[in-house]
Amino acid sequence: MKKPIGVLFMAYGGPDTLEDIPGYLADIRAGRTTSASLVDEITRNYRLIGGTSPLLPLTQDAIRETMRVINRRVPSETFADYLGMRHWAPWIEETVGTMVDAGIERALSLVMAPHYSGMSIAKYQKKIAAGLEQYRGDITFVHVDSYHDAPGLIEALAARVHIGLNRWPPPVRSKVHVVFSAHSLPVRILKAGDPYDDQLQETARLVAAKAGLRSSQWSWSYQSEGRSPEPWLGPQLEDHIVDLARQGIRDIVSVPVGFVSDHVEILYDIDIEAQAVAKAHGVRLERPPSLNSDPRFIGALADEVLGAAARAGWLDA
Repeated sequence: MKKPIGVLFMAYGGPDTLEDIPGYLADIRAGRTTSASLVDEITRNYRLIGGTSPLLPLTQDAIRETMRVINRRVPSETFADYLGMRHWAPWIEETVGTMVDAGIERALSLVMAPHYSGMSIAKYQKKIAAGLEQYRGDITFVHVDSYHDAPGLIEALAARVHIGLNRWPPPVRSKVHVVFSAHSLPVRILKAGDPYDDQLQETARLVAAKAGLRSSQWSWSYQSEGRSPEPWLGPQLEDHIVDLARQGIRDIVSVPVGFVSDHVEILYDIDIEAQAVAKAHGVRLERPPSLNSDPRFIGALADEVLGAAARAGWLDA
């Protein structure tokens, strides 16, 4: 009997409770000292969004919907889905151990983040390798490195642009400015030839074109930069909002194209922190709902999984 193809979905991870935050930060910071003031600040941020990260249940919902699409499209093949988190339970390495115990021999991996960087996606893949070594596994993995230009993703994000614009009456919609954003990374990735920034800019251009935005009607920013002394990619969203306000722009739609699910970088960094900056400068800032389990996005994930399986020769002709 042919063994199932494993599908390992991965996401960043988030604390289940406020008490988890010191351990969560310790894992993210990989041995760097975490000050009490930083723990207090992050704890406050999570308290303001409800005391926990919604990332795990939202990711589980997206996986469930993606697998329904996959199984409907390829009923002749058996797939087994798994979930691993980079910085919290269920840990990627332990999930790989579960796959080894289940006898999985072929597997696909996909991170719930569309854009590749050596500082992000590559680290997830290294955790898979560490899990295979730790549990002495012999699973052949095929990785989906990125899907930043996937048609379903672009369609879903363009629809979000229109949801945001439609919060204004038709006569003023054409004057509303759209800001696309993604998580910042250190500037040094540019010198290293990392594709992250290029992929993000391409996503933004494709979404803007799909949504029918004029070139002057949208712009780019980064957000949620890390706590290290080195320079990070910018401009940061809060600073960009201030600059736009100085240019006379008073209506902005925030569309974070680098994130697919609600979590602290959305619910706090945009909905609370950036929103406060906007209000202080007389700007109306609107953010449409995150993709989460949007059917177009789910279809894009299914396309990526099945496309990788086909390229590996794992699907029956």
